[in-house]
Amino acid sequence: MAQKIPATVVTGFLGAGKTTLIRHLVENANGKRIALIINEFGDLGVDGEILKGCGIKGCKDEDVVELSNGCICCTVAEDFLPAIQKLIDRDEAPDHIVIETSGLALPQPLVRAFNWPDIRTRVTVDGVVAVVDGPALSEGRFAANEAAVDAQREADDTIDHETPLSELFEDQLACADMVIINKADLLGAEASARLTEKLRGEVRDGVSVLHAEMGVVDPAVLLGMGIGSEDDMDGRHEVHHHHHDDDHEEHDHEHAHGHDEFESFVVTRAEILDPKVFSEQVAEVIRAHDILRLKGFAAVVGKPMRLTLQAVGPRIDSYFDRPFAAADQRETRLVVIGQAGLDRLAIEKALQV
Repeated sequence: MAQKIPATVVTGFLGAGKTTLIRHLVENANGKRIALIINEFGDLGVDGEILKGCGIKGCKDEDVVELSNGCICCTVAEDFLPAIQKLIDRDEAPDHIVIETSGLALPQPLVRAFNWPDIRTRVTVDGVVAVVDGPALSEGRFAANEAAVDAQREADDTIDHETPLSELFEDQLACADMVIINKADLLGAEASARLTEKLRGEVRDGVSVLHAEMGVVDPAVLLGMGIGSEDDMDGRHEVHHHHHDDDHEEHDHEHAHGHDEFESFVVTRAEILDPKVFSEQVAEVIRAHDILRLKGFAAVVGKPMRLTLQAVGPRIDSYFDRPFAAADQRETRLVVIGQAGLDRLAIEKALQV
């Protein structure tokens, strides 16, 4: 069976920086063919035009699908499903799909739509990313201009949920696999730490909360989470029920701008004895050092097959992928990715034990 195409859902209120984040992602895709589904309100189509007209290498007009008929979570069957089917039916299908929801869209109905029979076997939700406006949120507002968000709501008569911003925000956090505090450079250290701590208390266990300036997040952190969010709806249920109808590889980032907010390094060690014990050890190191992603391979004593490990937060997947070739070194090699300031020596030491 062909591998499912991964899709990343990006949520967040108007002005949080979703478009900036996506633009940076596409500009630094390193040849990965990314298709965009943009859910913009009204007739302006601002986000779609920004992305179509940006001259990004490899981002063609046909790679940007704009849904301007209303709130994506209220028009899943009419608009979203046909759009995603059109993308995955292409002769040259995308490597990855990025969906930017409008700030007023509830993420849960959209993620549930990936269970629809027509697309379930062909596409999967790689992860849900919630972008928040750091300075506004630290001052008790959900967006820099809440009046503009309310005007956005009034302009769309397809919305069938009268949801206060506070409840929408809670639902975005409840569904998120990663939360990005954008405009972090405009926060002081104390406000930044306080906001990070607050958000960590409001998301599910294992959800990363990280900082960004101008939407700059390393694609190696954003893409390839491999979570399959549509299979985990119980864990990300709506805090508030608004809808009546519930049926509805390592990259080279050397030349990418702004990636100094993140760092990655490789840890090598000898063969391991017990995969289960090693996974628990890796999870403990991830928790202790706030590592965002960890991936790599391990050699297990007495086993001819190579063990693959992938971790997003403390959630670890491991499986034997192929036999070691004669030219392969039987060693364990892990790539560690996190925000700048990781204690490399301590992490290396903890993974050697």
